[in-house]
Amino acid sequence: MSNPVKKFSAGAVQVAIWENDGKEGAKFNTVSIQRSYKDKDGEWKSSNSLNTSDLPKAILTLQKAYEYLALKEAHEGEKLLAAAL
Repeated sequence: MSNPVKKFSAGAVQVAIWENDGKEGAKFNTVSIQRSYKDKDGEWKSSNSLNTSDLPKAILTLQKAYEYLALKEAHEGEKLLAAAL
C-alpha cells in the first residue's frame, strides 16, 4: 500500500489524504479517518469508530484536509491557466 499524500492529527484522531489513479490516467483523492487507542492489554489499536469526545478533533482534522485539498486544487488550476496563456 502506498503512503498518504498528507496527514492531519488532533489527539488520537488522524486523517490521511490518499492519491488514487482513475480511468485514463486521471488522479483523484480520498480521505480516511481513524482513532488510535490502547486496548485492555495496553497495546495500540486503531478504529474507524469515534467517541463523542473525538468529534471536535475529527471536525478539525477533516477541515484541515478539506482546506489542503481545496488549496491544492486552486493551485493546480492556476498552473493550468498560466500554461494555457
